Amino acid sequence: MRIPRPGPARVLASAVAGVLLLAGCSGGSGTGSADGSKPVAGGTLTYAVDTEPVSWDPHVSTQDLTAELQRQVFDSLVSEDAGGKFHPWLATSWEVAPDLKSFTFHLRTDVKFHDGTPFDAAAVKANFDHIVAKETKSQYAANLLGSYTGTTVVDPATARVEFAQPSAPFLQAASTTYLGFYSPKALAADAAKLGQGGAVDVGTGPFKFVSYSKGQEAVFAKNADYNWAPGTAEHTGPAHLDKFVVRFLPDASVRVGALSSGQVQVVKAVPPQSVAGLQADSRLKLVSQAAPGGNYNLWLNGSLAPLNDQKVRQAIQRGIDLDLDVKTVQFGQFPRAWSPISATTPGYNKALEGSWPYDRALSDRLLDEAGWTGRDGDGYRTKDGKRLTLVWPQLTANATQQSRDILGQAFQADLKKIGVEVQRPALDVGAYSTLVYGGKANIVDLAWARFEPDVLWLFLNSASDPAKGGINATFLPDKQLDDWTNQARATLDAEQRGKLYKQVQSRAIDLATVIPVYTPYALTGLSSNVGGLSFDSDTWLNFYDAWRTP
Repeated sequence: MRIPRPGPARVLASAVAGVLLLAGCSGGSGTGSADGSKPVAGGTLTYAVDTEPVSWDPHVSTQDLTAELQRQVFDSLVSEDAGGKFHPWLATSWEVAPDLKSFTFHLRTDVKFHDGTPFDAAAVKANFDHIVAKETKSQYAANLLGSYTGTTVVDPATARVEFAQPSAPFLQAASTTYLGFYSPKALAADAAKLGQGGAVDVGTGPFKFVSYSKGQEAVFAKNADYNWAPGTAEHTGPAHLDKFVVRFLPDASVRVGALSSGQVQVVKAVPPQSVAGLQADSRLKLVSQAAPGGNYNLWLNGSLAPLNDQKVRQAIQRGIDLDLDVKTVQFGQFPRAWSPISATTPGYNKALEGSWPYDRALSDRLLDEAGWTGRDGDGYRTKDGKRLTLVWPQLTANATQQSRDILGQAFQADLKKIGVEVQRPALDVGAYSTLVYGGKANIVDLAWARFEPDVLWLFLNSASDPAKGGINATFLPDKQLDDWTNQARATLDAEQRGKLYKQVQSRAIDLATVIPVYTPYALTGLSSNVGGLSFDSDTWLNFYDAWRTP
C-alpha cells in the first residue's frame, strides 16, 4: 500500500502490455489467451477487487487501484514496454532537451475526449497545470511532475513541458495513469467532483466511466470511437469488450468463491493460501507478475528515539527472521526481499542478496552496546528505566492485505526475543496519517509499484518530506543519498543511473533505515474463457485487449 493521507482523496506506475505469467495454470497458454481462441467482440467482463478507491481522481489519489481502473478511461502521452522502452500513444514523437529540463511532444490530431472535445496541446497544459495547482491537493501526480514550471503550447499539436531541474524520470511518469488527461471541459466544470467517479470522469480512453455505486460496483462501457491505442497494445480500434464491470469484494474467500461460481471472470489479490485450490480447478487460471519499484518495506524513523541510534536500527534489521516469516505466512508465493526495490526494477542491486541475514546474537550485542542492558518484568530491555518500545501503526482498512497483519505478529514475536516491544495500534486514515506524516511513528510499512528506480528518490531524498507531500518516512537527511538520487535524475545514461541507484540501495541498508521484507506479486485468478488480459509494467491489469468467450 501507499501512505494514505486525510482528505478528499488519497491512499497508491508505467505501461507496457506485459504478457501474463502463468503460475502453474490449468489450461490456457502462456499468453493468457482463452484456450487459444481468437479475440471475440462483445460481452461483459466482471472484475472483483479487494479494495475500493478512496478517490477516483488519478491527479489526486496515490492509490494504485485508482490508477489501474482509471487506466481504462485515461490515456497518456507515451506508453512503456517491459524493457523500459517508450512508445507513441497520444504523442507520436518527442524530443528531450540536452539539459533534461524540457520535453517537446508532437501530438496526434485525431484524438477526442468522450465529450467530443479535441485533445490538443492546450489540454496537456490544462491538465498539468491542474495537477500542480494548490487547490488540487495532489499527493502523487504532483510529485511525478517534480520541478514542473509550465507547459508551452507551441501550436495545437505541439506541447513543450518545462522543468526547473533535470527530470530524467519524466517520460516514465508521463506513461502513468496519474498524468493522464481529463477533458478540459470536465476540469473547468466538475473539478470538485472528479474524485467521486462516474460520468464526470471524462477521458480519451477505450472505456467510458458510466456509473459508480460505493461498496457495490463501477461500470465502464466501450468507447466505440477509440482508434488511438498505444504502441504497446495487441490490437487497434475499439476495445473487444462491450462492458467492463468492477465489483468490490474485500473478503478474499468471497472473491475466490465468486470466481469459482462464475459470478465474476477475474479476481484481484488471490490469497496465497488459495493458490493451490485455484490451480487444481481446470476451469480457472492463475496469473502472476512481480511488482517493480518499492518492495514491501519497513521504514525506520531515524529522527525519533530509540531509532535515532543506528545500532538500535541495525539490531531491529537483523533481529527479524525474514526468511522463515515470509515463507511461512505467504506460503512461498512472495520472495523475501534484500533491497528496498524489487529485482524487476532497473538498477536493482543484486549484490545485496544474502548480505544481511538474520542474526539474533548480533542484534543482542548491538542493543547491549547501545545501552539497552536492563530487563523489566516482562523481559523487555530497558535503559534509564524506560522500556525499549517501538510504535508501528497499522491502517485498519488495509491491515489484512497480503496477510501483513499476521506477518507483523511474527515480527513482534521475533523482536520480543531480543527484548524489543512493538506496539501496533489499529488506526483509521486520519489518525494514521497524523502519526505517520507527523514523524511520530517509529516504523512505517509500505510498498510502491513503479517501473522506475526513481522511487528511491521518493523514499530517501530529504526533499521528499512527508510534511510537504513526500514519502521519506526515514526522516533522516543524508547528504550522500540526496546527492546520488539527485544525480540520477540528471542523466539518461542507463549505466550511470544504475551505478548511482545501486549505491543508494547499499547505503540505505548500511544505515539501517529500511528493512526490505518481500516482493509483492500480483496474484490474479481468471476464468479460462478470458483472453487478452495483460499486466502493464506496474503489474496493473489492462482490459483494452481483453475478451471472453461464451
